[in-house]
Amino acid sequence: MVTRRWPRLKHPAQAVVAGFATAVAVGTGLLMLPVAKAGPGGAGVVDALFTSTSAVCVTGLIVVDTPVYWSGFGQAVILALIQVGGFGIMTFASLLVLLVSHRFGLKARLTAAAETKTLGLGDVRSVVTGVVKVSLLLEAVTALVLTLRFATAYDEPWPRAVWLGVFHAVSAFNNAGFALYSDSLIGFATDPWVCLPVALAVIAGGLGFPVLFELRRRWSRPGSWSLHTKIVLWASGIFLVGGSAFVTVIEWSNPATLGPMDAPGKLLAGFFQGVMPRTAGFNSVDTSQMSPASWLGTDVLMFVGGASAGTAGGIKVTTFAVLFFVIYAEIRGEGAVNIFHRRLHGDLQRQALTVVLLSVAAVAVSTLAFVVFTDHSLDQSLFETTSAFATVGLSTGITAGLHPGLQLLLVALMFIGRLGPITVASALALRARVRLYDLPEERPVIG
Repeated sequence: MVTRRWPRLKHPAQAVVAGFATAVAVGTGLLMLPVAKAGPGGAGVVDALFTSTSAVCVTGLIVVDTPVYWSGFGQAVILALIQVGGFGIMTFASLLVLLVSHRFGLKARLTAAAETKTLGLGDVRSVVTGVVKVSLLLEAVTALVLTLRFATAYDEPWPRAVWLGVFHAVSAFNNAGFALYSDSLIGFATDPWVCLPVALAVIAGGLGFPVLFELRRRWSRPGSWSLHTKIVLWASGIFLVGGSAFVTVIEWSNPATLGPMDAPGKLLAGFFQGVMPRTAGFNSVDTSQMSPASWLGTDVLMFVGGASAGTAGGIKVTTFAVLFFVIYAEIRGEGAVNIFHRRLHGDLQRQALTVVLLSVAAVAVSTLAFVVFTDHSLDQSLFETTSAFATVGLSTGITAGLHPGLQLLLVALMFIGRLGPITVASALALRARVRLYDLPEERPVIG
């Protein structure tokens, strides 16, 4: 008797890539069904594939108008794909911490557990259930606030208000950016009861499960927080405040964005637009009418993204912080890199550098393709490719009109950007080994 063996995935990264690819394929098939489209017939392959990838990778870029093109069934499929993608990302990234810790000896594992103070050495079930509970709780609270607001202030029927509240809450917490309004949230730009819950859900999802879990247990004892939590909160605070201030100042007098609003409205819209590049993708002003300076600043915010083990994309604020302190230590002539009274291992510094350089290469090559094969400006091309790679979803309005070949390039970029940094980081961490000998040292000229 011949026993057939299925291909065995030798590395955890292969399993997560296969899982996400399967989710994208299933979503594409469902969205191609005639019942998923509001009009007659079914969606085309490219439209369905693009939308499915954008939902699973919690990006938010679209090639068709979500509330108009897709039926209620199609919108429900998109919502389910967003939830599956968000759960998968947070769960895998959190479990990666456990997986990496098991590659070390017992002493090193105990040291790591004492240092992180977030996850146990083998409590996989608590990680999975914790991700589910935290996600559903925050989504439910956000959905409740939005539902009440849509029903009472905008006279939406209760069933419609509930659907709007749930959809936007799930999309916000998972940093997806899909909206059931053709102009995203521009119609609510000065409404704090819509914008603030969405923004807070985006921030919470972007912090990551380990940080949320630790804050729940030790919120009143910041001195006992792990290095990861301290870096995430410190860097996130700087980018949130700095990004919001930058957009508000640059767009303050722009007649096409913040100009017509009163001062409180400008501050709210500026804050909202400063939060969204954390990879959410909602917009309360017309992104295509923002100044090139705002586009460039948003490019930087999108590329950095949010925290690891969260629903945000980008290279992650922890990666950025590590490289910042590496440069700071080098300028000061220090032999070791120290952050918050802790010394960083050399392997971590190399991993951060690898993730950043590979990410820069992916964005640069894709931007070059846009510049060569389209008539769009470099500003627009860079914005679109950065948004896709960082799984943000903000757009200058050119995505829907792109050639299908370039839309497929964005599909690949979203998939690589969503899983690339995670899989690269896990591969580097799991391949770490001790060399039993050192080669002769020599120093090339730098600079």
